[in-house]
Amino acid sequence: MTASRCAYSLLLYAMLPYALGHLAWRARRQPAYLEHLPERFGRYDFSTAQPVIWVHAVSVGETRAAEPLIRALRVKYPRHHILLTHMTPTGRETGMALFENGVARGYLPYDFPFAVARFLDHFKPSCGIVLETEIWPNLIHACRARNIPLYLVNARMSEKSFRGYRRFGALTAASLGELSGIAAQGAADADRLRTLGAPAVAVTGNLKFDITPDAAIVQQGLAWRKAWGARPVLLAASTREGEEELLLEALRDIDVADLLTVIVPRHPQRFDAVAVLIERAGISSQRRSSGTVVAAPTRILLGDSMGEMIAYYAACDVAIIGGSLLPFGAQNLIEACVVGKPVIIGPHTYNFAEATQLALEAGAAVQVRDARDALAAASELLKDSARSQRMARAGLEFTRSHQGATARTLELLRF
Repeated sequence: MTASRCAYSLLLYAMLPYALGHLAWRARRQPAYLEHLPERFGRYDFSTAQPVIWVHAVSVGETRAAEPLIRALRVKYPRHHILLTHMTPTGRETGMALFENGVARGYLPYDFPFAVARFLDHFKPSCGIVLETEIWPNLIHACRARNIPLYLVNARMSEKSFRGYRRFGALTAASLGELSGIAAQGAADADRLRTLGAPAVAVTGNLKFDITPDAAIVQQGLAWRKAWGARPVLLAASTREGEEELLLEALRDIDVADLLTVIVPRHPQRFDAVAVLIERAGISSQRRSSGTVVAAPTRILLGDSMGEMIAYYAACDVAIIGGSLLPFGAQNLIEACVVGKPVIIGPHTYNFAEATQLALEAGAAVQVRDARDALAAASELLKDSARSQRMARAGLEFTRSHQGATARTLELLRF
């Protein structure tokens, strides 16, 4: 074991009490964090006799991004079984919603040498595929020691992440050098990965452009829209902590008659907290989970449901992308564009920097400084149907023109 990886492993052991405490803390709002705890340490109560292709997707966004790749893998390698691993319960739930029992699901163990050894020895994957920004030194080294090809795909490396990994340059370079291949989303991601020491990086594009919205979910959203009537609908999608308060304050000044604002928090454990914020703001509201028809006096619908984001996009007239109004790096604006909705995005877009820039250049999105500007931009779009329609068409063309990452990624895999 190299000195840098030894120091890293010792640090992991020192942080074990914190990791367990973190799980317990998260479980206060989301009890599922304490389920399947042995899997966090490489112990599993399921296996398969088929050869395994292992795909790791940390949480919801990565799991959705993995969907077109997993479906393509199942077609190309029908004799293999797909093992999909996560780090969060919401990622695991998303995997269940997307694939039901068509794939095996589990948690990826923490990056302790003994835990990753148990994981790899138990499943013996023919190939490992890790999505986006997951560089686990002990896991990568254990795969190389067992001659298991391991690929980092749909890879992104924001400037913020780049600075963090650069602080541990020797360890990062050694880990990247042991990967079998890297498929980056864009040229900037590839350049940063090469600077960190990756010997070979291919630019294959973003898998999220290849996601085909579930027709039944789209129809569900259109049915909602019909039930809501002719009133304009503004969606605040995948909002993060602190953003709802800013939007609720800015909503007081918006001049759009009979507006229905739909707020969908990113994390389900925050649904109740956001409901309290709306109540305190004194704005008439309902919750999606109530199952009741949205009443005419209702001004805010709280989208407290999982797996329905595409339906919310299909039902709205304009979408504000959460995570971009405060420095969270933004959520996925491609989902809004793929169903033809005008996009408003804030200044913080490092998680989707290239996609945001491409959408802006295509005329599918507008960028604003803050929540107040976002509401002002939404007001203009809701009143200007011709401009909204132009942006909607631009969004559809933008997503179509950047498809193909799945096929290019498949060409990279060798096992």
